[in-house]
Amino acid sequence: MVTNKECYTDEWKRSDPDIVVYLPKYKYGPDNDNEHFLVFHTFGGDMLAFWTQGSWEGAPDQHIACAWSEDDGLSWSKPIEIAGPGEEKGRIASWAFPVVSKAERIYCFYNKNVGIVDCHHQFTGVMMCQYSDDGRTWSSATKIPFNRRSTDHPDPNVPANWIAWQKPIRDSYGRWIVGFTRWTSTAVRPTPINGWEADSRVELMRFDNIDEGPDPEDIKITWLPKTEPSICVFYPSRPEISVAQEPSIVLLPDRRLFMVVRTLTGRIWYTVSENDGETWCDPEVLRYKDNGDEVLQPICCCPIYPLKDGRYILLYHNNDGTANGGTWPGSSDVNRHPAFLTLGKYRPNAHQPIWFSKPKKFLDTDHVPIGPQYRVEIATYTSFTEKEGKRILWYPDRKHFLLGKYVTDEWLADMNVPE
Repeated sequence: MVTNKECYTDEWKRSDPDIVVYLPKYKYGPDNDNEHFLVFHTFGGDMLAFWTQGSWEGAPDQHIACAWSEDDGLSWSKPIEIAGPGEEKGRIASWAFPVVSKAERIYCFYNKNVGIVDCHHQFTGVMMCQYSDDGRTWSSATKIPFNRRSTDHPDPNVPANWIAWQKPIRDSYGRWIVGFTRWTSTAVRPTPINGWEADSRVELMRFDNIDEGPDPEDIKITWLPKTEPSICVFYPSRPEISVAQEPSIVLLPDRRLFMVVRTLTGRIWYTVSENDGETWCDPEVLRYKDNGDEVLQPICCCPIYPLKDGRYILLYHNNDGTANGGTWPGSSDVNRHPAFLTLGKYRPNAHQPIWFSKPKKFLDTDHVPIGPQYRVEIATYTSFTEKEGKRILWYPDRKHFLLGKYVTDEWLADMNVPE
């Protein structure tokens, strides 16, 4: 086991991380973009990490990297490549997410471009699956049939445009379920000049038999909601367009599912399902409490994570898109820092079932750019683990460095949630 600290710069120290997972060795190279960073525990006690890696975001060499830790994340192996373009230049592999079955088989699902581009080469792809029984060696890839909607290209040979970006959770019956974004095909609705306004909706997939450890071709998936339309948040100046993306879901104590999504309104929106994702309430703007202030967010992921003590943390950037000189609602090159946490608690008699404390800054880059695309963002496409009292937020720093930081009781102690 090694901890990769050979790096051309000390800039990775800026956010004061507690753990280093991966640092690019050279200023320019095939490992310069590191993002969509999902860390999880296996049944054997190890930790595994999947992430999307390439020379830059969307580069022709973009691939799925995997590393492991045998000491609760303190040190990490050198990464291996699970899937990539191989000799087929540009046919990238992206956005992997894991499912760990009760049979102790580890599955890796990801988006694989097959040489066809509809909305974007990082979105247009089939769903592939590989599995491992030890976290070190992986099977060959199997194509998983992907559900089609009326918003997909009318030619069935053109894959859907989709990304699943968070780890699955278990629903009220203990089944693994994960949300994903589906973009509308350009053949159905041409992409607008402002790409942020591309029509997009949120859906879910439920893995019905994966705990049995089936081979990939035998996995049974239920696609939710079962009927159209999918989960939409309409853009105020163009009400015919939905911009709802990158869902993050938690299971409430009353067995409902609570979902937050990123939008193009400068706010986080949420929705609730009473039947494990088959139907959802009309989405609403997320507030700190009923009738309270709205929770601001540029068009950027905003995950919510459950704590084992029954509380929640929400990670977001606490601005409507205009921070650091940004122009609402885009400007993702400047408005995705600092990153804040707010502490949430379940309120059973409230309209909005989780209420939140005032935000507290957790990470920042001080607007110092780095990496192949000179990014200043932090804590985009993160994950979270908690084991034996250690809570760790795993985060990309400027989509360049992969780091971890503890979320301690002491740090959360002064965050008071409204009664």
